Amino acid sequence: MSKYKYYFKKPKSEIAKDILAMLIICGIITIVATSPFFIQNLLRGFKKLKKYPNKKVYDAFYKLKQQGFINFCEKNNQIYISLTGKGKNKAGWMQIDDLKIKRPKKWDRKWRILLFDIAEMRRTHREALRGKLKELGFQLFQKSAWIIPYECKDEIDLLKSFFGLSGQEIKLVVAQNIDGEEKFKEMFKLI
Repeated sequence: MSKYKYYFKKPKSEIAKDILAMLIICGIITIVATSPFFIQNLLRGFKKLKKYPNKKVYDAFYKLKQQGFINFCEKNNQIYISLTGKGKNKAGWMQIDDLKIKRPKKWDRKWRILLFDIAEMRRTHREALRGKLKELGFQLFQKSAWIIPYECKDEIDLLKSFFGLSGQEIKLVVAQNIDGEEKFKEMFKLI
């Protein structure tokens, strides 16, 4: 199957996912509205979208606008495309859903311990964070302390930002040795 055919059959939700991801990275996009080549200009601005047929991209933009994820605003013969609050939230969830921690070929012999103390008022944030930590491969070290042997600072920073957590609520500690580390070496298959 050719590359074009694969992307042609990709569902609109994947196109929408690419559009939201590009908007979150780029912020507001400006496109000259007076151009008769509006779609081509749009695709030029979003190189990742060139792999999709123009009609599907246009339909995906229209659907995102209908769902309230993006805004189109015209000023001085230019169209500005931006994420709405709802769109930023959706794009943020997509980033979090795709988050992964890379397992290096060789372990650097350091433990990353994530400590958090999130108020009871924000229980849903706490539970969502716990669920994501499990999904990322963290193991429970002790109550509100999770451990993983891989570099994860960027991923934790993203989670911290997404959940709106302060430096007082979540901390990442890097340790050379921990008590009972043999148990964790077995859990992470480091032996």
